[in-house]
Amino acid sequence: MSGIEYVRAADPASAVALVSEEPDAAFLAGGTTELDLALKDRVVHPSRLVDIGRLPLRGVTRTGDHLRIAALTTMEELAADQTVGARLPLVREALLAGASTQLRNMATIGGNVLQRTRCRYFRDPDVAACNKRTPGSGCAAVEGVARMHAILGAGPSCIALHASDLCVPLVALDAVVVLRDADGSRRVPLTEFYLTPGDRPDRETVLRHGELLTHVELPLLPAGTRSGYLKVRDRSSYEFALTSAAAAVRVDDGTIATAKLGLGGVGTVPWRAYEAERVLVGAPANERTFRAAAEAAIRDPFTVPGTEFKVELAKRTIVRILRTVTS
Repeated sequence: MSGIEYVRAADPASAVALVSEEPDAAFLAGGTTELDLALKDRVVHPSRLVDIGRLPLRGVTRTGDHLRIAALTTMEELAADQTVGARLPLVREALLAGASTQLRNMATIGGNVLQRTRCRYFRDPDVAACNKRTPGSGCAAVEGVARMHAILGAGPSCIALHASDLCVPLVALDAVVVLRDADGSRRVPLTEFYLTPGDRPDRETVLRHGELLTHVELPLLPAGTRSGYLKVRDRSSYEFALTSAAAAVRVDDGTIATAKLGLGGVGTVPWRAYEAERVLVGAPANERTFRAAAEAAIRDPFTVPGTEFKVELAKRTIVRILRTVTS
């Protein structure tokens, strides 16, 4: 086993510097995924891990109708926040469905946003064909067991699924991530942060080497909006989604006034269903509208024999969450 240098950062600026100066360095926060990838699965090979766990990047701050969530806030802390529970039920429900209590007390919000795929082929170094791990080698999942893989944003080069529950409501709510490097900070909408595979499955986000994700900014839902998160899975405890949906809808006199919809379990990135939202807004809140929205959301899927079932399952998941938040 090759050695890994461990360094504890004293402040955000030094953390950025320590990673930026070393091409194979990486940040370490809760470690619930990074340590698996580096030490257990040996999928990534950092030469240096910079521990940011003690940096002052923790807590939730409300300013007007926005929340500013520091990246080292744990999933459990965010789920317990009173404003999240009262104004963002879809976020709280996604957090509670996303992991066991033990993991929620360790895993950070920044780490959740940056988590790598759970594709079994990516996480097994003995499998040669993985374009995400070894660019140009192929995609073993396309012809392999692919029940837990993507149908949207996918293609012959990669069908690896983005497994986060939390990021599904975050993309639906127009969340923004704040990134910091040696030159300053920038804000990137979460819908523009992730990259679909295309010809470069190894490039997953617009994050630059050495950039530190410091905060997630999240608008609160307007009064009168109802929201929820639905996760369909093989078992009710500690399992990734086959399909999931986060919806936030306001209905005025039987007509849908506003609608936001995010999908999980189906996309190579957390999927914002813009086409479905366009169908919903201005339409009556009924089953016919919900089904039309579902059809629009799951348009032109890329399926392999193991993922074909997800097309109809995802549509039913959408109809069910819309029925729930409008009833």
